[in-house]
Amino acid sequence: MKKLDTQSPDFQAELKALLAFETAQNPEIDRIVADICADVQKRGDAALIEYTNRFDGTSAQTIDDLILTQDDLQSAFERLPENIQTALKTAARRVESYHKHQKMESWTYEDEDGTLLGQQIMPLDRVGIYVPGGKAAYPSSVIMNAMPAHVAGVKEIIMVVPTPKGERNDIVLAAAFVAGVTKVFTVGGAQAVAALAYGTESVPQVDKITGPGNAFVAAAKRRVFGVVGIDMVAGPSEILVIADGTTPADWVAMDLFSQAEHDEIAQAILIGTSQTYLDEVQTAMNRLIETMPRRAIIEASLGNRGAMILAKDLDEACEIANYISPEHLELSVENPQEWAKKIRHAGAIFMGRYTSESLGDYCAGPNHVLPTSRTARFSSPLGTYDFQKRSSLIQVSEQGAQKLGKTASVLAHGESLTAHARAAEFRLKD
Repeated sequence: MKKLDTQSPDFQAELKALLAFETAQNPEIDRIVADICADVQKRGDAALIEYTNRFDGTSAQTIDDLILTQDDLQSAFERLPENIQTALKTAARRVESYHKHQKMESWTYEDEDGTLLGQQIMPLDRVGIYVPGGKAAYPSSVIMNAMPAHVAGVKEIIMVVPTPKGERNDIVLAAAFVAGVTKVFTVGGAQAVAALAYGTESVPQVDKITGPGNAFVAAAKRRVFGVVGIDMVAGPSEILVIADGTTPADWVAMDLFSQAEHDEIAQAILIGTSQTYLDEVQTAMNRLIETMPRRAIIEASLGNRGAMILAKDLDEACEIANYISPEHLELSVENPQEWAKKIRHAGAIFMGRYTSESLGDYCAGPNHVLPTSRTARFSSPLGTYDFQKRSSLIQVSEQGAQKLGKTASVLAHGESLTAHARAAEFRLKD
């Protein structure tokens, strides 16, 4: 891992270089995705079947070969060992409980002239969740995307998940059953995003698409945005740990590994106030890496984008964290709630030495779909509110129309919008 010191005259430049990540869109990927989306929009199910067979190595003859029902999901759940069933239900229950606290409610009030104003909150009608398939299974992604939609009151939750060579993952399908997914289509890639966005003969058009995917999925989500809503276009996973030296070095080392093992472009950073402690963590990492099945990925990630930063104190460490605006921030310090007050930008803040980031990934309760690549400066975790929308309520009383009408008339004439002005004036008594 790179070694940085805040007292170095080159520190800011070094930090900026460390955080730099090429986010430019790939023109070739965009071209391929544009063609796929246009074809799915034009040919519907036929195109969806064709692309799924071509890219996933399946042999579907009809769209029915790519549809899973509630019975299929329940059967997958029942095939699992009891301990996995229990873990899925526990995680779903905790995520549901947390997201209930986020649910927005409608409200109204009356001003002094009897005019009623307010806000009406309604759930989206139908959403689509994309769940990665292939090399890894992500039941946690199913729960984190579906459960807040369920809490929001969304009537239909349509899940798409690729099944390379037709291999279906029971734990992913079981998670869909536990989280209340309505229907599953075993399709993936840009073609799945296009089907959700435009609708086909069999895939219903949704109002919003959430969930992570590869570069083709990300490009497709960017392309269909505006036709449907999307959650975000996420970058590589990130963790930043601020440690005051009171947490066992092995724990911090493994926390850094937990994000580095995602892929070679994930980022893990440790900020400490003691060089001795940073050295202890490095020693622990050197020893523990020998036990990691994904050692090659971890080493590549830490070598490419990892770093240890020596700060003069925790105040400075928090300011650096605010600049980095990490996806995951661990405050592995004494009195973490007090230090959390100094954090303005982070996707999720994990407070105290016993709060490993991995607990948030699976079962703590808050959502693990978080802003990356410094976007926590202006965006937030996925939540119940992402599956609700707001409508303004306005009911003007007769008395209120006299006052507001005159104001509106003046402003409308000022904009040379005569019909606007007269619509208000017609309601005036004099």
